[in-house]
Amino acid sequence: MLRFVAQRPRGIKESDSPLTPPRFPVTSLQTWTEGESRLAVELTILGSGSSGNAAVLSTERTRLLLDAGLSKRETLKRLETVGLPPGGFSGILVSHEHADHAAHLAALAAELDVPVYLSEGTADALPDAPSLPKLERFRPGQRLTIGDIEVLPFAVPHDAREPVAFRFTAQGLRIGFAVDLGYLTSLAKEQLRGCDLLLLEANHDVELLRRGPYPWFIKQRVMSRLGHLSNEALAGYLEHDFDGSAAILVLAHLSENNNSPEMARLAVEQALERRCARFPLSLSRTPALHVTSQRLPLGPLRF
Repeated sequence: MLRFVAQRPRGIKESDSPLTPPRFPVTSLQTWTEGESRLAVELTILGSGSSGNAAVLSTERTRLLLDAGLSKRETLKRLETVGLPPGGFSGILVSHEHADHAAHLAALAAELDVPVYLSEGTADALPDAPSLPKLERFRPGQRLTIGDIEVLPFAVPHDAREPVAFRFTAQGLRIGFAVDLGYLTSLAKEQLRGCDLLLLEANHDVELLRRGPYPWFIKQRVMSRLGHLSNEALAGYLEHDFDGSAAILVLAHLSENNNSPEMARLAVEQALERRCARFPLSLSRTPALHVTSQRLPLGPLRF
């Protein structure tokens, strides 16, 4: 059974949203089987984009901060906005060492007083890592258990030392969390299969990037196989390789200069429509679609 629950972060009016009204007007989703009792799993995106990334994955027992690209002050402010207390965290996971994902790691680790989980390469690349008192290193493919959340980090192609994406399992639900990757490898596609929620990068529109103000060497980096996933690349995945398991699809890490929420949403909606046409007998569902913002939190998405 699916139950859709509209929610808006505290202090945010509908008129404050930078997005146009979505075709799928859903901001929270609860899923359960008739007669089954299941604890809630929540994902809240505090901010996503080139200026800073942070999200919170929560169960009733465990709370994880995913990336530390927002300042301590801004992180605490946005936690308050969405109604999450600043305490009670179980750990911080960081996908890679770039500043928009890790710049405020040391301050947040000290504030929250929790273990920090980094890949070996990310730990080696971060100057502050040796001073972290509760540092846990891992290798891609090494399963971690933090509270009642199982974490599987897997390698992704990006111009960092040892970047990873994550697949989380909690309360029998799977969450795929993949941003900052130049393309979706066979490994990534396999890890994203069977997920109930997918958060995926939709960084740029290719033509908008080509015509935009960036120097050519930056454009080449962004479009490279070690850069960022475009709307077009994500649309191709959704049309041809998406298995239809996800009830929620979140578009993340949009460029403010080379993309827009409307362009990303349209590309994905059209891809899902083409997928339905290609597989008319498929029993899989069309996911509820959400687009993240750099300035405003999204969620909590509860399921």
